[in-house]
Amino acid sequence: MSGRPSPDLAITETRVYRGANVWSYDRAIHLVVDLGSLEEFPTSTLPGFTDHMMTMLPGLREHSCSRGRRGGFVERLHEGTWLGHVAEHCALALQQVVGHDVRRGKTRAVKGTTGVYNVIYGYDDEQVGLAAGRLAVRLVNHLVQADPEFDWDAELESFIRRAQRTAFGPSTQAILDEAMSRDIPWIRLNQYSLVQLGQGVHAKRIRATMTSETSAIAVDIASDKDLTTRLLGAAGLPVPKQESVRTADQAARVAVRIGFPVVVKPLDGNHGRGVCLNLENEGEVREAFETAKGESKRGVVVVESFVTGKDYRCLIIDGRVAAIAERVPASVTGDGISTVEQLVDTANADPRRGVGHEKVLTRIKVDAAAEALVAEQGYEMTAVPPEGQVVKLALTGNMSTGGISIDRTLEAHPENAEIAEEAARMIGLDIAGIDFICPDITEPVRETGGAICEVNAAPGFRMHTHPTIGDPQFIAKPVVDMLFPPGTPSRIPIVAVTGTNGKTTTSRMISHIFKGMGHKVGMTSTDGVVIDERLLIRADASGPRSARMVLQNPRVDLAVFEVARGGILREGLGYERNDVAVVLNVAPDHLGLRGIDTVEQLADVKAVLVEAVPRDGHAVLNADDPLVRAMRRRCSGQVVWISMDEPGSETRDMIDAHCRRGGKALVLNPSERGEMIVVKHGPREMQLAWTHLLPSTFAGRARMNVQNALAAAAAAFATGAPLHDIRQGLRTFSTNYYLSPGRLNEVEVNGVNVVVDYCHNAPGMKMLGDFVDRTGDSMESSHALARPSRIGVIATAGDRRDEDMRELGEVAARHFDVVVVREDNQLRGKERGYVADLVTDGVRSAMEDGARCKQVEVVLDEIEAVRHAMSRANAGDLLVLCVDKHAAVMSELENWSPQAQAGSGVTDESSPGADPDYYTADA
Repeated sequence: MSGRPSPDLAITETRVYRGANVWSYDRAIHLVVDLGSLEEFPTSTLPGFTDHMMTMLPGLREHSCSRGRRGGFVERLHEGTWLGHVAEHCALALQQVVGHDVRRGKTRAVKGTTGVYNVIYGYDDEQVGLAAGRLAVRLVNHLVQADPEFDWDAELESFIRRAQRTAFGPSTQAILDEAMSRDIPWIRLNQYSLVQLGQGVHAKRIRATMTSETSAIAVDIASDKDLTTRLLGAAGLPVPKQESVRTADQAARVAVRIGFPVVVKPLDGNHGRGVCLNLENEGEVREAFETAKGESKRGVVVVESFVTGKDYRCLIIDGRVAAIAERVPASVTGDGISTVEQLVDTANADPRRGVGHEKVLTRIKVDAAAEALVAEQGYEMTAVPPEGQVVKLALTGNMSTGGISIDRTLEAHPENAEIAEEAARMIGLDIAGIDFICPDITEPVRETGGAICEVNAAPGFRMHTHPTIGDPQFIAKPVVDMLFPPGTPSRIPIVAVTGTNGKTTTSRMISHIFKGMGHKVGMTSTDGVVIDERLLIRADASGPRSARMVLQNPRVDLAVFEVARGGILREGLGYERNDVAVVLNVAPDHLGLRGIDTVEQLADVKAVLVEAVPRDGHAVLNADDPLVRAMRRRCSGQVVWISMDEPGSETRDMIDAHCRRGGKALVLNPSERGEMIVVKHGPREMQLAWTHLLPSTFAGRARMNVQNALAAAAAAFATGAPLHDIRQGLRTFSTNYYLSPGRLNEVEVNGVNVVVDYCHNAPGMKMLGDFVDRTGDSMESSHALARPSRIGVIATAGDRRDEDMRELGEVAARHFDVVVVREDNQLRGKERGYVADLVTDGVRSAMEDGARCKQVEVVLDEIEAVRHAMSRANAGDLLVLCVDKHAAVMSELENWSPQAQAGSGVTDESSPGADPDYYTADA
């Protein structure tokens, strides 16, 4: 150790995981931090660091860290821990300051890099979590070396205010807490209070206390106070006399007609704004008119008789009284020492009070109206009221104007509750706030006098969930009961598919099976988002955002997600859990990206799906792949094995032992008639289908699709599909372009057998090459005069390792007579021709070792490569096109039909050989 510590801690990379990920079972924020010179300074070497940290964030004393007991983290600080670890705990503590109960976190060194660490911690609100991480790093640097521009108190207050801006209000949070307690998933749809509860076809939406069941007409009626009063009066319910007016003169005349005292309020106001009470003469009415008109959206004001009594709010949910609260206007009580102004400041210092609806109580606002009301009571704001004297600062009891609430739910007279329930039914609101003015809610209002003065849509819950006096009412329960009656589902089944190769085809097979059963399937894949067999978005949609899009669609009753490793590393899964996880295989692909350098690390990424399987779920695992087989230890649910090994092999012995214990598996049983897919469940064996009779397997030659069919059948079986529906789905699924675009599509063009596939890596090319060999051998046996040629057009993405690109060429050379190398349009950071040269090198290397290939050619443009390959292919040849833009390639193939060529006017000058990106490299 040398020198003095410098504030070098810096964030070099930030990721937000919105679901299960490689670091955590739940959503998390991932910061890559560089300690710089601080790598040499653990906390034990920094005098005063721990004491100052505890002073600024005392909540850190509660952190157990790895010790598993309170104060464990403080012990680590005294013993000496690195500052990346400190930043993790600070980010958690900051979120706890604003009420977010997050405790998960870990810090791990980045392998092979000194002083660089992965800092991972949980979050409730994404923006708050990110802000907490940034402030934590600044705080650590400040404690290492004081920054004169860093004001901790100001920074903390700014952070708290930011959290309050994005936080849900008390009403929304109460509903979400109840939903989460019932395992109902939710998705925030905007930065405010619009939230989806449930998934797909089961989804409901709420915005504060307005739900997807709330009638728009009922909300309009409740917003029109004049119409509300007339409807309630027509139903025989007690309401005050009232009329709507547009001018101050009209207001004065109506007040005289109704009789003083009166109330003047806006027709369509809310939260008590603009309401003027107990007006005794025409002058007060005229003055109040202007106040009420300023809060009216349509400029209409209501004048109504003033009903004396206390202010009660009856909350009606789904036609029943859920809670009743007495609302007391904002006021202060004198102590004989403090002025009115000081008493207000003391009341606002209550930690329960905040701005607007951010906390359970609202700060008392002193404006001109409040000062005038205080003056009417004989005081000034600087006066000292006698001890025990109550000074009102508002006439209305709304919580939003600083009032308090007293719970009266159990005290209300049953007749009053019936009146409130009938009022909500008359207006048509599923959740309504009925405002009663009466002397005492414990006595019938028809006898003591009183009236319903207002009906409110989207009433606030906080006066009931957090009353100032009395017991809180758990009113979120009836709301969730209304949206999701006990026993009704809130989740749709989710099947997630991953693997190096075969993901898209397997996902399509699973979707096809369930579509045949009548399900509305939402599917994501590398081709796009498909809802009920309609392609909504054409893009690579194998990431978490596309998954959330499906879960938000109200038609979907079953989801099938293709999950790629890029999305997992970038954002996590994007959903909480999957009922069935399918892992097909793990092979070297995309290594060297985002810290994934080995195939074992890639397997850890794929295993995230298996870890997201709940106890009542299933993981479909390929027992033939050792890396996939090892994932069984990470599964909380049941494992369903699939295997293409023959009976008697070590793998089949393991599967037989698994089934003897009641497990499930799908295997192949060979016979003289062919291979039979067999479903094993415990001691039972059930025949499903002959592989050679499934269209997608090309009479069993496409071994990759035999494996995909096994996986799809296993996923459907685990999801609960009957065997006859699974069998029918496999028998009707083919690789034609309409069902499986870009995946082993076979067409005949001018006598040439053309296969279009997406193959783009060496492991996939081995499987495709096996299909080419099997197909080519059968074609040769039917051509006695000449041996058909096998021509392959191949390419790979530019973000592969150089050795992976060369290997693709080497594998292709073993199966094709002629290899045409092309490039994708998106080179992913490589120069034009770089990828093609590496692939060509691989082909040449294999040719020198005696591979089948005799000629390699390079045509960089995809369509030009297709044209070149078609121009040199003869009738009876097998042409395999490994494509990037399959739609464009299929369109080009249509142009090679005799009818298209007859009118095309193609000349020698427009032939593929004239392209400058074309050249030949012979053996």
